[in-house]
Amino acid sequence: MREEEKNQSSQWKNFFKKRWVFPAVYLVSAALLISMIVWYQTSSKDIAKSPNVSENGKNITGKTNDEPVVEVNQSFENIAWPVTKEDEVNIVTQFFDANAPLDKQEEALIVDGSKYRQNTGIDIAAKNGEEFDVLAAVSGKVVTARQDPLLGNVIEIEHDKGIVTVYQSVKDMKVKVGDLVEKGEILAKSSTSQLNLAAANHVHFEIRKDNVALNPLTYFGQPLTALSEAEKEMAPASEQLDAGDETDKATNVEESEDANKKQSTEEVEDTHSPETDTETDLEQ
Repeated sequence: MREEEKNQSSQWKNFFKKRWVFPAVYLVSAALLISMIVWYQTSSKDIAKSPNVSENGKNITGKTNDEPVVEVNQSFENIAWPVTKEDEVNIVTQFFDANAPLDKQEEALIVDGSKYRQNTGIDIAAKNGEEFDVLAAVSGKVVTARQDPLLGNVIEIEHDKGIVTVYQSVKDMKVKVGDLVEKGEILAKSSTSQLNLAAANHVHFEIRKDNVALNPLTYFGQPLTALSEAEKEMAPASEQLDAGDETDKATNVEESEDANKKQSTEEVEDTHSPETDTETDLEQ
């Protein structure tokens, strides 16, 4: 028994005396160490990944994942013309600017029967007189999409910080209230309105900031952030209509005064007519 143990110990001694044993042990140990390091790093990366907190289509807030989300870069979109090709349209009625010359103001008045109304946007028509696609000037949310015989139907899209774009005199509306639309998306077709029959087939386009109408021509090609610092160019919509009524009243008053003056002049002429002078001579 002791001889067998001596033989085994002597075999191990002889084994470790060989030159390749220790280098081989070193290489195996190094390989195991490297493998453990790689495994540890891989495990750490997996732990660092965001956990999946959704369950049955809902996140931890309880909201479904398919709810619409408004793009945060909307404020940096440039305001575009609400048409496909700008060079194929004309502005048939300009925006009424209170600071513009009188001839420019006259071009921005809308004849509504016996009344004149200040145009709170621009009226755009195709050069060939045909109908055309009306596009969203900026991305946003549809807050109004209604039939309106007087205005020719109305679409209003809400944007950031109290900014709203308005599209009137349209037909074949392709959006509804609550829809999220992208810039350049087709909203409807151009049409006519009872309010501005002289414009024929057109689209009435407005930009409003806190319910104040701004001149769209000033802001085409600029981001919505430019409107945040915009000065008020006109009174709110309710005041604009009142201003139009006051203009009508002033016009009516002037016409009445002219008629009274004319009547007074005729009476004076009748008083000094030749027949009256002849009758006066006969009496004498």
